[in-house]
Amino acid sequence: MTGYRHLLTPLRIGPRTVRNRVVFTAHLTNAAVDGLPSDQHVAYYEARAEGGAGLIITEEHCVHPTDWPYEKVIRGYRPEVVEGYRRITTAVHAHGAVILAQLNHNGGQGSGMYSELPLLAPSPVPDPLFREVPRAVDRADIAELVAGYATVARHCRLGGFDGVELQCSQSSIIRAFLSPETNLRTDCYGGSLGNRARFLLEVVDAVRAELGPDLVLGVRLTGEESIEGGIHLDEAVEVAAMVEATGRVDYVNTSIGMATATLHLIEASMAVPPGYSLFIPSAIRQRISLPVVGVGRFTDPEQADRALAEGHCDLVGVVRGQIADPDFAAKAAAGQPQDIRTCLSCNQECIGRVGMNRWLGCVENPEAGRESVPLPAPRRRGRRVVVVGGGPAGLQAAATAARRGHEVTLYERAENTGGQVIVAASAAGRAEFGVLVRNLEHECTRLGVRLRTGVTVDAAFVRALEPEVVIVATGARPHRPDWGADCERVVDVRDVLEGRTAPSGRVLVFDELGFHQGTSVAETLADRGCAVTVATNAMIVGQDLGLTLDMEGWQRRAHDKSIAQRTDLVPVSATTTDTGVRVALLHHPTGVVSEEEFDAVVCAVHQRPVDGLWKELSGSAFEVHRIGDALSPRRADAAVAEGYRVALAL
Repeated sequence: MTGYRHLLTPLRIGPRTVRNRVVFTAHLTNAAVDGLPSDQHVAYYEARAEGGAGLIITEEHCVHPTDWPYEKVIRGYRPEVVEGYRRITTAVHAHGAVILAQLNHNGGQGSGMYSELPLLAPSPVPDPLFREVPRAVDRADIAELVAGYATVARHCRLGGFDGVELQCSQSSIIRAFLSPETNLRTDCYGGSLGNRARFLLEVVDAVRAELGPDLVLGVRLTGEESIEGGIHLDEAVEVAAMVEATGRVDYVNTSIGMATATLHLIEASMAVPPGYSLFIPSAIRQRISLPVVGVGRFTDPEQADRALAEGHCDLVGVVRGQIADPDFAAKAAAGQPQDIRTCLSCNQECIGRVGMNRWLGCVENPEAGRESVPLPAPRRRGRRVVVVGGGPAGLQAAATAARRGHEVTLYERAENTGGQVIVAASAAGRAEFGVLVRNLEHECTRLGVRLRTGVTVDAAFVRALEPEVVIVATGARPHRPDWGADCERVVDVRDVLEGRTAPSGRVLVFDELGFHQGTSVAETLADRGCAVTVATNAMIVGQDLGLTLDMEGWQRRAHDKSIAQRTDLVPVSATTTDTGVRVALLHHPTGVVSEEEFDAVVCAVHQRPVDGLWKELSGSAFEVHRIGDALSPRRADAAVAEGYRVALAL
């Protein structure tokens, strides 16, 4: 028996019963091919159904040719989609899950890049991200859009879906009608809340007529846009009540924020507490009797079960948790939560990738987004594999090799595994990053990898083991930049986090990497009482934080901690003085050089591979592979992916 009696209880949703309360809610995969469902969609959703999810809601299906917001969207209005739908639903139903399709038109939050058509919206209000002025729809347009929703609902019915969900939340023309910020109309579709909800209710009527009484119809609402003049909770609750009053809707899903102005709220990073948006379903549930779905960075079954037990919602959306581990629900049901590959909420390979028009992935799960790609058979099982280095690359290589039937021993020089991930997790706001190591180490132990820590390994040691395969994952070392090579007060972020130095007073953090290394250490030093200035050669400090939706949080925290930020600067030299270090900074747009004095300079700059062992072992009688930072210093996702690929090829 498990302790998740709320999470694992079946629930009736209209004409269907879901086996548990775990929902794989809609999210972008970038897996469509020529606007149609692909083999990857089939394999992706089937994996989560096989893994125990009770309800699966696919990514959005566009309902009209004027909506082509990104290249790889499913164009549900095309009749050819039905065959692909049948393949998806057949695969999912084989594992006992209920599957719905989300219907949407992005309205003014899209792009005319692919369609070469003007965007449609209730009013000509440009979105702050895409900055295209949409055309205000007239009555004929509205009727055509309503018919488009009905057409796609019919395709979904023919394709075997158990029903559909209407997206009225983060990026949707329906949301735009509901929001007073984007609906400036003076006709019967604008003004009062009842008028602004008219389009939604017309779509509900049309879709229900097409679905009939035997399929599920859900509505996903934004509870709080967090923008001035936008949708707030009181109006969201009223809209939910209107939806229920139609008698045509079977459940209400929830969301927070809007794409694009407050996108960071929709898919919050590890800097935001789990369950941060539960106040929305909680308020809606107090008003209506329909089942309500709650979302908000749930990473383990205990959090999800608690949300249900406390009455905040009736079902819980777990997306990133099931991207990281498709068997999330099954492991919870089996009483094995410790085996769940817990999501980090790092957003690097899921949100960060799809935001760059790439297929969805996961730092922790190298198979995510590639479920349809067949794995090669091992060349020969039972090979003696030695992995040197216990960072993420080495741990992933060891776990994968063991899962593939090899005999694996991993050696790590430090007393604990984890490498730079553990170091990074000690910085301000980055503790959950260390879960990556916990998960990988647990997997290695479960699969029988022999973990040997506190062991210094050289070439003679390795050769004495007589291995068949050696995987070198010895990481990278800090490298003091040339401009500070002769100055002892110029140190690396790792020197700070690993305790080799403790800067105080006025500290300059130079950010050459544009990610968490510089910004998190700047926060750590500010928390220790330092007066911190972050300088970068880029146009913005931490420029890649935008991809992972961490930028807004960083900017707020930097302001609260009085961290100064300066851009377009390149250090030219650093000279030790009696009181600190004098740094010459070149403002590269103008060519002006200025000198400033600090007590210390901390650098987030590129590292050097530790590849000596690989060089010594090259040419040995056994196979030798080099992975992770020992090959080329990069981010954790590259290290994990490389460890996985090398182990697959053995």
